[in-house]
Amino acid sequence: MARILLLLPSATYRAADFLAAARALGVEVVVGCDEPLAPELLGARAVRIPLDDPEAGARAVLDQDARTPLDAVVAVDDAGTVVAAEASARLGLTHNPPDAVAAARDKLVMRARLGRAEVPQPPFAALEAGADDERVAAVARRVGLPCVIKPATLSASRGVLRADSPEEAVAVAARVRAIATRAGVDPGAPLVVERFVPGAEVAVEGVVHDGALRPLAVFDKPDPLDGPAFEETLYVTPSRLDRADAHAVVAVAAAATAALGLRHGPVHAELRVAGGRAQVIEVAARTIGGLCARTLSFSTGRTLEEIVVAHALGRPVDDAPATGASGVLMIPIPRAGVLLGVDGQDAARAVPGVTDLEITVAPGRWVAPPPDGDRYLGFVFARDRNPGRVERALRRARAVLEVRLDAP
Repeated sequence: MARILLLLPSATYRAADFLAAARALGVEVVVGCDEPLAPELLGARAVRIPLDDPEAGARAVLDQDARTPLDAVVAVDDAGTVVAAEASARLGLTHNPPDAVAAARDKLVMRARLGRAEVPQPPFAALEAGADDERVAAVARRVGLPCVIKPATLSASRGVLRADSPEEAVAVAARVRAIATRAGVDPGAPLVVERFVPGAEVAVEGVVHDGALRPLAVFDKPDPLDGPAFEETLYVTPSRLDRADAHAVVAVAAAATAALGLRHGPVHAELRVAGGRAQVIEVAARTIGGLCARTLSFSTGRTLEEIVVAHALGRPVDDAPATGASGVLMIPIPRAGVLLGVDGQDAARAVPGVTDLEITVAPGRWVAPPPDGDRYLGFVFARDRNPGRVERALRRARAVLEVRLDAP
């Protein structure tokens, strides 16, 4: 029986789905986690793996391999991707180059690599720590306004804000720096400043095999993402882009994957597109976040997680998207506060086309929308014959849900 090591950050949404995928494929699982395991993981063999230190993490994986030989190391979220690549390289397993994965984890390094390869992307600059107001304003002007300021290493739209003027850029940079510091980012780390790209935003989900990107899905994001913060709400697939835009999105995602040097494994890319021209916003060496992968179904009946595990083990991946359309609503958080509950769940589940609803934050927990928070309140899933009806079902579900928070 094949054996894989799943690297699961303690805060991941994805544990249950990846464990189910391994069981479906008849694969033995060892779970590597950075913290004590959640109850749903207690049925798997577990080891502590430091995910924030690639060198120490790789050594811990090699120690585990010496006890129980591994056939693959799979990172579920961003936090484990560099450890997985470094450990796989040392074990002689099929893997992404560690420097390519590290580049995907750092938005400034990613931008530099894409720039050298002339992959379409917005103009950008690094904003060093300690920059005075005059310097911040000058960088914003040079990049071009409006601009977006973000930390180089956070995800889920945390710390990402738009500025429309040099004066606003000064205030935004200070706020972004404070958010990043609270999230554990080195206060001396630079920020990314890049020109805001107008147009529709989409996501490309795929797997890379021998350096070539094979797209599995293209998601529309029907709600405009124009700022000042960039909270994602709706994903719908298949995309309704016209032929020119759809071709541009896939071609630029493939070019970005190659420019970063990614060779093997899942890729999630986010792009903006208009008039047949696509530009890269971000590329990650992992699958889509949250529980959004549950929107995808394939002709073989396998899930996205099953495809990722099978691919890591060198098994054939020839899955085509299933017919029909699907989508997900990431339930918006209206403001910061302590969650009291989410009303209207039964009504949302009763909306024609809605297939499931899952709340992922327990009552009593403090929540906040981006740019301050990075957790999704919950997910609503829908399926139908065409993407327009999927979108309408998700919007109807959103309309009947009421998020209750404590008083400000």
